[in-house]
Amino acid sequence: MPSLSSYILPDLFSLSTTFRDATNPFWKRASAESRRWVNSYAVFADRRRAFFFQGQSELLSSHCYPYAGYEQFRTCCDLVNLLFVIDELSDEQCYGDARHTGDIFLRVMRDPTWSDGSKLARMTTDFRARLITTIKPRTFRRFLEHCDAYIDSVVQEAGLRDRGEILKLDEYIHLRRENSAVRVCFGVISYILGIDLPDEVFVDPVFQRIYFSAVDMVCWANDLYSYNMELNSGLEGNNFITVLMETQNMDIQAACDFVGRHYKRLMDDFLSAKASLRSFGPEVDVDVKRYIEACQHWPAGNLVWSFETPRYFGARRDQILRTRIVPLKPLEREPFKEED
Repeated sequence: MPSLSSYILPDLFSLSTTFRDATNPFWKRASAESRRWVNSYAVFADRRRAFFFQGQSELLSSHCYPYAGYEQFRTCCDLVNLLFVIDELSDEQCYGDARHTGDIFLRVMRDPTWSDGSKLARMTTDFRARLITTIKPRTFRRFLEHCDAYIDSVVQEAGLRDRGEILKLDEYIHLRRENSAVRVCFGVISYILGIDLPDEVFVDPVFQRIYFSAVDMVCWANDLYSYNMELNSGLEGNNFITVLMETQNMDIQAACDFVGRHYKRLMDDFLSAKASLRSFGPEVDVDVKRYIEACQHWPAGNLVWSFETPRYFGARRDQILRTRIVPLKPLEREPFKEED
C-alpha cells in the first residue's frame, strides 16, 4: 500500500481495451512544422517554452487523430498547440486578463480581418486560414460555438481561481467539459473526415450520451493524471480530485478510486448508447459511424500520451505507469532538447 505521501492510480488502461490506439503516419513531419510555427512567435520565455514543448502536444494529436491526412493533421497540430498556448497564458491570469486573452482568439475566429497585432491574434489568423479551406458550414458553425463555450469557461476558471472557490461536482463536470477544450478538439473531427453531420444527430439524446461519455473520459483521466503537476503549480483547484476531496469528504486515494469507478461507468454508457443509437438514414448513418469511431481515439490516445511525455509525471513516468504509485512530491523534470 502507498504511504500517506503517495497515492495509487486506478488502472484506466484495462477499462479502455475496447478502444484501439494508433498514431498518425504524418506526425513527425507535421510535428516539426507545427513546432517551428509556434517557435516563430516566441510566445514564452525559455523556461516556460521548455515546459510547453516537453508536453509534445503534437504527439497527443497523433494519437487522437491517427486517421487524418497530412493537411488536416497539420491543422489539428496547430489547433492543439494554439489551445495549449491559451491554456498556459490564462493559467497565470486573473479574470479580466483571461477575458482579454480569450476575446482576442474569438474575435479573430469570427473575423479574420481583425487584429490587434498581438502574437495570439496572428497565430489564430494563421490557424483559421488553414481550417477554413475545407471545413463544412455546419461543422464550422458548431466549432465556433465550442470556441465560445471554451473561452467562457476558461474565464470562469480564472474567476474561481481569483476567489479560491471550488465548485460542486455537478457544476464542475459542466465546466470541465468546456475548459478542457476537448469539445473544441472534437469539433474538428468532422472537418478531418470531410463530413457535415446534420444538427438532428448532435441533439439526439442517445448520440449525446455517446458524445459526452467520450468527452468526459478524456476530462476525468486528464484530471487524474495531471493532479500532482497542478498541485506543484498551485493550480489544483480546477481538478476532479480536488473537487471530490473538498466537496465529497474524500481523501486523495478515495478520490482516485472514485475516478476509476466513474471512468468505467462512462465506458459502459458509451458502449450501451452506441449499441442502441437509432438510424438517421443510410447516408447519414455511414458518417455517424465514422464520427463515433473517430471519437474513440481520444480516450485511448490521451491515456497513452499521458505517460509518453514528462508533462504529468516527469522522469518517473515509466515507473509510475508500471506501479501506478504516484509520490506526492515535486516532479523530476528532464532536460529539454529541441527536436528537429
